[in-house]
Amino acid sequence: MRIDDQLKPAALAPALENFWQVSGEKLNLTHRDYNPASGAPVFTVAGKYTARGWTEWTEGFLYGSDFLQFDATGDQSFATRGQKYTVNRMASHVSHFGVHDHGFNNLSTYGNWLRLQREGKLPADQIPFCELALKVSGAVQASRWSKINGGGYIYSFNGPHSLFVDTIRSCRSLMVAHRLGHRLMGENDAAHSLLERGLQHIEATAKYAIFYGEGRDSYDERGRTAHESVFNPNDGRFRCPNSQQGYSGFTTWTRGLAWAMVGYAEELEFLDTLTETELAPMGGKTKLCEMMLKAARATCDWYIANTALDGIPYWDGGAPQLEKLGDWRARNAEPFNDFEPVDSSAAAIGVQGLLRLGRYLGTDTADGKRYWQAGLTTMRTLLAEPYLSTVPNHQGLLLHSVYHRPNGWDYIPPGRKIPCGEACLWGDYHLREAATHLQRMIRGEKYHTFFGCLAD
Repeated sequence: MRIDDQLKPAALAPALENFWQVSGEKLNLTHRDYNPASGAPVFTVAGKYTARGWTEWTEGFLYGSDFLQFDATGDQSFATRGQKYTVNRMASHVSHFGVHDHGFNNLSTYGNWLRLQREGKLPADQIPFCELALKVSGAVQASRWSKINGGGYIYSFNGPHSLFVDTIRSCRSLMVAHRLGHRLMGENDAAHSLLERGLQHIEATAKYAIFYGEGRDSYDERGRTAHESVFNPNDGRFRCPNSQQGYSGFTTWTRGLAWAMVGYAEELEFLDTLTETELAPMGGKTKLCEMMLKAARATCDWYIANTALDGIPYWDGGAPQLEKLGDWRARNAEPFNDFEPVDSSAAAIGVQGLLRLGRYLGTDTADGKRYWQAGLTTMRTLLAEPYLSTVPNHQGLLLHSVYHRPNGWDYIPPGRKIPCGEACLWGDYHLREAATHLQRMIRGEKYHTFFGCLAD
């Protein structure tokens, strides 16, 4: 990536204003044609959102986007719609024991709604309702538990043997539920700390899903991530890296990398709200901060080193036909090439990791400024064409994303050889979330965090 170290946040204000105008139009267009009975919208096909059954992990992004649109613009119609659909559609996601996605669905809806009530932007008449949903969601997520030596992890929908790097972002559910005073009650009334389980999962992810160039295996490249870490469920022993949506367990699926980038950066922010006494049973604050910071730095450094000049990554760092693109790191990403697709949704997710880590380290330090400016550089790219969708009848907001390249699920337009020109609901949501985050900082408003829904 070519980092623009002179770019100022205020320079992006006009692009953000245009962004929210386009965003509102896309949301209304999607809702106009969306039939909830057909399943959660996942990605666009020829410009129209469609369902794609695997798990229902994306529905909350649609209603969460309504809350973010209201937050940014003050248009009450979006808040009203977000509240309506959260009440009518999201209860099953709160009690969904079969997925690892609670931090996606439920923090995007109940969490944003609760935050807006706490901030006085919406009437504070549904606080107990939202708090109860978030308590239950955190406990349900924590119940998907596999023990390993010295800790454990939240297992994926593949089963107790499987740790997904994406689940780092679902740890938010456990943290919020813990701060709301909740815990998981198990067999024989055993009480399990949601904070402890969340931190153990974060530590397991850092140990097994992220590489540090320390000689762990023949492909131990600092900062790369494995989508899936596989364990023997009988004794909890680690067996191998694997991938479901990336090219292989020994290459970096960039959306998985992006989940780790933002997950560790925002958990570092959360850790600052906890006391040394609270964290002493889990090894203490210093140890935990060092572990998270090591993971955050490594993944963000890999992103910067292995992304095209404009901050947009290709879908996997080891994709088999990348070599046909020549020195692709030395020029802007090419979404219309003939060999391997880019994944703008990875950029929309990872950009928050860069911005948050930069702020955490301090933008007046060399390292902090580097991450911060890399985040601004990437945001500038995402807020403009060819990534910001300006075609009036296209329902997607952020173009050139990829869902599941190995399975061939992504739409390839006529005359093209690879997926391009389409959007996905998580890409749209996370770009809106990143825009909310940046706009609040530009305006000097309250800093945006996942735990902003908690009482001060």
